[in-house]
Amino acid sequence: MCGIIGLSSYKDVIDDLLFGLSALQHRGQNACGIATFDKVFHLHKGLGLLSTVFNEQTASQLDGKIGIGHVRYATQGGNDIMNAQPFTSNFPFGIAMIHNGNIINFEELRKSLNEENHYLLETTNDLELILYKFASLLAKKNLSNLQVDDIFDAVRKTQESAIGAYATISLIANRGLLAFADPHGIRPMSIGKKETPNGPIYGFASESTCFDFLGYQLLDDLKPGEAVFIDNNNLLHRQVCYQKKRAFCIFEYIYFAREDSILQKKAVAEERMKMGRILAKKVKAAGLKPDLVIDVPSSAYFFAKTLAAELGVPYERGLAKNNHIGRSFILSSQKERESTARLKLNPIRQFIKDKKVVVVDDSIVRGTTSRNIVNLLKNAGAKEIYFVSAAPPIQHPCIYGIDMAIGSELIGRNSVEDIAQYLGVDALIYQSLEDLEEFYKDEQFCYACFNGKYPVEKSKDYIDMMELDRKRNNC
Repeated sequence: MCGIIGLSSYKDVIDDLLFGLSALQHRGQNACGIATFDKVFHLHKGLGLLSTVFNEQTASQLDGKIGIGHVRYATQGGNDIMNAQPFTSNFPFGIAMIHNGNIINFEELRKSLNEENHYLLETTNDLELILYKFASLLAKKNLSNLQVDDIFDAVRKTQESAIGAYATISLIANRGLLAFADPHGIRPMSIGKKETPNGPIYGFASESTCFDFLGYQLLDDLKPGEAVFIDNNNLLHRQVCYQKKRAFCIFEYIYFAREDSILQKKAVAEERMKMGRILAKKVKAAGLKPDLVIDVPSSAYFFAKTLAAELGVPYERGLAKNNHIGRSFILSSQKERESTARLKLNPIRQFIKDKKVVVVDDSIVRGTTSRNIVNLLKNAGAKEIYFVSAAPPIQHPCIYGIDMAIGSELIGRNSVEDIAQYLGVDALIYQSLEDLEEFYKDEQFCYACFNGKYPVEKSKDYIDMMELDRKRNNC
């Protein structure tokens, strides 16, 4: 899970890139970077948050009316500066690229690039594969008279070669700004439009909330397999290049996206409220009689608020959050996740003491964070604790850009009774996958982390390789 943005304007875009990226900081905290173009590429990237990597001096060196920006959460490739994005290539005429997602035929694609074009990869980041594949295909066109259809044809052949889940944005020197999605449209990408005195301008971003801050209108979302090109005259061109069955990530609505975003024409806050109503039926069926409902800030708010309303019990903000601590789910090690969970949450004892408490979280992955939260509530004097997960049991690793751990580390593979005992709760309620699928029966989502049905070919081979590598590294 990363956050990406690309803007093409009639004036320098660095301020808007930084402002837009700040709205996407929740999607990645390992590294960040920006590339702009004004006769030459201007690039700055580093490890850490935007506020650490960028300042007035670095921003002043990023001139250009077109640019791309990235906040990174490491999945494929190590967490070092070599793997920070954007990546650039001076071939065939200069391309800078960013992406959100994961390529699962990494070794196969790397080998073919080496054999066909003699590329020697400098990093372990799969973006480099997409960049070089696209560049090599573009180089075969008539570069002195490059047409939009030539660009789309290179995209199509790249999509056919790069297997996985990805949304990318490319800055093509002296040509324009290009975005394209994988054939299943697993990762999000929104298109924004802004009217200016010089005419309309366009941009791309992982989430629509980015455009709210920049004063853009949300125009649309990329379709599965679609490419959108904004040329140097700020004219927008669209084409579905290589499309398969849609499989948008359901976890975007449950956890990843900001609650004020609109993805695939659905408001994230409203989807969480709908899921909260489904959860309420399960809590009622279990015969639980809580005194109040609280949430684990911040992604569980709308689940909890709606659940409380459906149950007819008070909702309280029972856990105070330190907003200066990162999201524990996307930290790179178990030790970091545990220490962060202790630091970022503190119970409000006046609400908790001697109460039967429903605590709602977006999901339970490894279980250690949830157990820490339960211990906090017990120490605050909770009489009984009923833990509610807005997501069904996570039983399979996500291999499409989310580091959910290998299967053996996922607590959802155990029985609900065993999980409840591990967490130390009086009751444990999970969202039902069957209820979720029935509710969205007219939609096409990826539920692979719940049911193991991976929409992308070769997924099983990749999982086997990933789990073997993880076990070797732990030896």
